[in-house]
Amino acid sequence: MWIRADAWIVSGESTASNSVMIVGGTVLRQKRSAVFDVDRKNAQGWVKGMENVFDRLQAVDERYDQLTRWLSDPDVISDLDKLRLYAKEQADLEATVHAYREYKKVAQELADAKDMLSDRIDDEMRELVKAEIADLSVRKEELEQELMILLLPKDKNDDKNVIVEIRGAAGGDEAALFAGVLFRMYSRFADRMGWRIEVIDMNETDIGGIKEAVFSVQGKGAYSQLKYESGAHRVQRVPVTESGGRIHTSTATVAVLPEVEEVEVEVNEKDLRIDTFCSTGPGGQSVNTTQSAVRITHIPTGIVVSCQDEKSQLKNRDKAMRVLRARLYEKFQQEQQQEYDAQRKSAVGTGDRSERIRTYNFPQSRVTDHRINLTLHRLETVLDGDLMEIINALITADRAAKLENTEAVAN
Repeated sequence: MWIRADAWIVSGESTASNSVMIVGGTVLRQKRSAVFDVDRKNAQGWVKGMENVFDRLQAVDERYDQLTRWLSDPDVISDLDKLRLYAKEQADLEATVHAYREYKKVAQELADAKDMLSDRIDDEMRELVKAEIADLSVRKEELEQELMILLLPKDKNDDKNVIVEIRGAAGGDEAALFAGVLFRMYSRFADRMGWRIEVIDMNETDIGGIKEAVFSVQGKGAYSQLKYESGAHRVQRVPVTESGGRIHTSTATVAVLPEVEEVEVEVNEKDLRIDTFCSTGPGGQSVNTTQSAVRITHIPTGIVVSCQDEKSQLKNRDKAMRVLRARLYEKFQQEQQQEYDAQRKSAVGTGDRSERIRTYNFPQSRVTDHRINLTLHRLETVLDGDLMEIINALITADRAAKLENTEAVAN
């Protein structure tokens, strides 16, 4: 088996180098790992066999021990920024280090057991040793697969909170009603995960649907779980507005964006046009006599964000800026990562809003995720927020595709 050497490049020092892009007067910085620096363009090294993988694992193990020493250093303890950086880095390496150390223990026990077969032992003991060799060989192979997955490049956004945008698409009022169903589904899923939801903007229809909902989901690993939800969601059902009992097909789009900090996306005030207006309710009627709603236009990119959820203009502006930073970050990511899109397309799709990713069929109580051909006949529980079976299947497919692509490129 051939393994690409540039998947991870281990640095001896903790670096904080950033990729920088300037859009108009807006500075976008992409943080890079403190331990690993991924450089697919320039690194052309190739290595054969598992030995190189274990060289990398040994470097990770040594780095983990170094971080442990640093975290006990009084100078580091007194520096909160450095302490937080090293603690997070160590936590990110923990699963890999534990698996690697178990692998070394199992490999040594397997070698010792094989050596015993060459000794003069009775038949009963020989059978016991053979059984132990069989068990250890299985565990060793399992750990090899686990380590290969752990060495796959981790999405740096996985631990971030997210901004979710849901919009009714094809289907008029029925699409807006379905968008409301999706909003409730994600709200219930967040409740199950112990996450917090904060509505940023909500544009409702007269019949209880949602033209557009923008909200944040705050909780550990929110992006790692929800990132696969981006795309077009299709519903097949008899709408409440249908008097003839015919099944209609409508769609709503979902966009999941990692929420970024101000230090990652710096927005120049000169690039913004900020308008205020009275907040409105369903049907467009005014529900507030003060101009508390805020609309922000980022002039260089043309991105427009509005928020009218709060009574305070200042709070609405703050929420709108959070969404703007997330959209600018997404734009930067898309432009910078276009050459690496093949990996994502093959596994779970591009996340493009125009791509149909899932169908919710009410007459058959069926949910089908088209990216991995997964069908579940329990629509009611899925819409009540029970999404983990679908999400876990998507994560598994994503990992399998990354491993397959690594081997395909190497061959």
